[in-house]
Amino acid sequence: MNPSQTGVSASLEGTFQAQEESMRTIGALSLVSLSLIFAILYSRYRSATLAVIVMGSVPLALIGSVIALWWVGQPLSVASMIGFITLTGIATRNGILKISHYINLALHEGLPFGRDLVVRGSLERLTPVLMTALSAGVALIPLMIDAQAPGKEVLHPVAVTIFGGLVSATLLDTALTPVLFLTFGRKPLERLRHVVAQAEARAPAAGTAAAGGSIEAY
Repeated sequence: MNPSQTGVSASLEGTFQAQEESMRTIGALSLVSLSLIFAILYSRYRSATLAVIVMGSVPLALIGSVIALWWVGQPLSVASMIGFITLTGIATRNGILKISHYINLALHEGLPFGRDLVVRGSLERLTPVLMTALSAGVALIPLMIDAQAPGKEVLHPVAVTIFGGLVSATLLDTALTPVLFLTFGRKPLERLRHVVAQAEARAPAAGTAAAGGSIEAY
């Protein structure tokens, strides 16, 4: 047999192959989870714009996570991707706190849309957001110390990912979400006002009809 015609192939298997398959699976599940989060937010706010504003804090969290992993010299792994998924929920929660409070101030307290509404809502939700980030960050500190200790092979990358994302999301979201809502939130808020007004107008009519039906039945 001619040596030049001999076929040679190489493949990476074992642990590397299993890790690659796990990362692809986690990536696909991440897209599914983001889609579900968007669908839930859309059903809550009835606005794609408000849902996108809430989810705008997710890229901010990923920025801090990537910088934190680079700072400590950790590669992108299955553990760090799990941290990304966990961080997505935390970052989205901060946006929900702010957007929901803006809406409550406008619909239930009658504040007009504008800078005063956004500033008041942001200040009143600043303490809950900071307390959430602080408590989670303090809890992660033991896992980030002494990365070579037994049992921290998986927990250390997860802790670094979440901690870095908490810092960037908390700091950047403090400015970004109010600005985005002030820029794009007027039309969705007016639409919600209209929906609430229609619901309140139907409620007395329904109550009157029910009362009339009960009197006739009596």
